[in-house]
Amino acid sequence: MQELGQVAGKRALVTGASSGLGAHFGELLASRGAEVVLAARRLAALEEVAARIRAAGGTCTTLQLDMMALDTAQVEGGFDILVNNAGIVREASALDLDEAAWDAVVDTNLKGMFFLAQAVARGMRERGGGTIVNIASILGLRQAGGVLPYAVSKAGVIQMTKSLALEWARHGIRVNAIAPGYIETDLNREFWQSAGGLAMIKRIPQRRLGQLADLDGPLLLLASDASRYMTGATLVVDGGHLVSSL
Repeated sequence: MQELGQVAGKRALVTGASSGLGAHFGELLASRGAEVVLAARRLAALEEVAARIRAAGGTCTTLQLDMMALDTAQVEGGFDILVNNAGIVREASALDLDEAAWDAVVDTNLKGMFFLAQAVARGMRERGGGTIVNIASILGLRQAGGVLPYAVSKAGVIQMTKSLALEWARHGIRVNAIAPGYIETDLNREFWQSAGGLAMIKRIPQRRLGQLADLDGPLLLLASDASRYMTGATLVVDGGHLVSSL
């Protein structure tokens, strides 16, 4: 029986890997024996993550990659795993939102994610298959004020995941998604300690924030052959937030 999370010997591309979820995913896959390519715009920050991976005995390289000005030639070749994680958010009310903010979020979170998946999938097709894990959000399934383009982009990611799963199954390429809820990171920790943040935590049925490690099981499941009969699925990891009462 396939061991859960077995990715040793696989080659993985992780985007948005300079901090937060992406950095954690890169370190996780490397710790399980994958050869990891860390990609993001901030090369210096990527090198810091890579240094941690190498110090722990992992194998990785870095790639400066801008999802808004994607050069797909940078990712041609062989990958067994793509963790399509890069994303941004711009906060504004719908009445005040400008076109530049809309374009930045949708082009990064949805357009860039698709064309990166397309480029990597072409290589996977030649290799006989692979697995793509798109990082969505519970905001693709539920509403929140002030983040309209982000929510729209993540809803698009979920629908895109289903469509690509349907088209690419014949090539041995599985496409699934993870929709995290509120996950604590270095970037948002101060907010969650504020009065507003603590009030939001109380609305989560488990009454706590998610930790990066809470995403380990879902990521390793979808990245490995343990999920070989899963495609087009979105795993919600949110402490019960989506099923909370109104």
